[in-house]
Amino acid sequence: MRHLQSLLLMLLLCLPAAMPAMAVEGDADAVAIATRLLDHMQAGEYEAATTDFSPQMKDALGVDKLAAVQAQLAAAGAETGRDEPVVSRQSGMTVVVVRIHREHADIDATIAIDAEGKVAGLHYAPAAEPAAAAPAVDADAAYVESDFTVGSGEHALPGTLAMPKDTGAGVPAVVLVHGSGPQDRDESIGPNKPFMDIARGLAAQGIAALRYDKRSKARPQDYADGSVTIDSETTNDAVFAVAALREAPGIDPSRVYVLGHSQGAMMAPRIAARSGHVAGLVLLAAPARPLLDILVEQNIRLAVLDDAHTSDEEAAAIAKLKGQVAAIRAGGDIADADTPLHQPLAYWRSTETVDPVAEAKAVGLPMLVLQGAQDIQVVDADWQRWKAGFHDDPQVEFKLYPTLNHLGMAVEGEPGPSQYEQPGHVDPTLIADVAEWIHAQDAR
Repeated sequence: MRHLQSLLLMLLLCLPAAMPAMAVEGDADAVAIATRLLDHMQAGEYEAATTDFSPQMKDALGVDKLAAVQAQLAAAGAETGRDEPVVSRQSGMTVVVVRIHREHADIDATIAIDAEGKVAGLHYAPAAEPAAAAPAVDADAAYVESDFTVGSGEHALPGTLAMPKDTGAGVPAVVLVHGSGPQDRDESIGPNKPFMDIARGLAAQGIAALRYDKRSKARPQDYADGSVTIDSETTNDAVFAVAALREAPGIDPSRVYVLGHSQGAMMAPRIAARSGHVAGLVLLAAPARPLLDILVEQNIRLAVLDDAHTSDEEAAAIAKLKGQVAAIRAGGDIADADTPLHQPLAYWRSTETVDPVAEAKAVGLPMLVLQGAQDIQVVDADWQRWKAGFHDDPQVEFKLYPTLNHLGMAVEGEPGPSQYEQPGHVDPTLIADVAEWIHAQDAR
């Protein structure tokens, strides 16, 4: 059921996703409103659930969409209980978080209530344990870390810059661009922090590395109007990050690279094209085919990984997903409740405009393409498409790692989503290969 938790629900509407850290007295009314909403949802009373909605919420989350959300929740089993609500203040809202226990997973329901006592935001997400703090940098390390900001004003994103010590002249630098979903700066998954590993590993070898919280993680409220696209999710902020890093003290602005992972790797050529100031690209586990095709393929693969069998229920879900993909590609309007993962139609249509191989050819930059042979998410078909497109290009190098998975970590045991729960680190050889390639570009 672990893969269910990773795919269960994405942002529905306008509010920060962080768990409030403290209770606020005098908010019994807010708790009552939140509890009433959750009770109606659990009972399937979707019209009643909208009673306390603000006008914006009623426009964004109708009865059909609420029913679709509850159907997703039901996939985690029956509700078995709830924790006491936790109340805080965020962005002028009273925010109530309730942890809901279900048979197969715990879910955090976050309800934002405005000054008029109306529900202005609703967000369900798999319950997550508090993220472990990044290990402190050793005093004798060859690098230091400092806070870094991507963008400006209230829409800025927090990040961390790992900077080599005693560099003298400007050093080369890398912007790390995340995969899909609301990722933090370390790209944390389970106990693993692949972007922290890569950033610190590169900094120790003389290359500055910037990692930052993804907008869907740090500021999901910026997508409140439902206008999210693959560019507003990934491309635009990465372009801002390149610009900010080029202006940072000690960085050589002519030697800023982009290292993208998974979806970030798919979008790296577009990031470079829109920036105009990227020296080269490192693509780790890079999709080369449409995301919708990969989504179907991943669901087919997940269905058989646990028991080597596709159940009737799994087959029906896959058939439904294929129908949703076909409807998106056929054109016309489709309700968000009828799209994959219930993401806005505009988002999925925006992914259909991406051809990473063609965009990489157009940008014409040096590239290092990296792939783990044990990757169950981005697979050999993508690797072969990259090789077919650039096998004779002297600016492009390929490295395949027989024992590494989607995170660039060595696999132990049977393949499957559970491997991401095994503590590990990005393979040092992979990081060394990236450092060696960047220094080689600088020497040319």
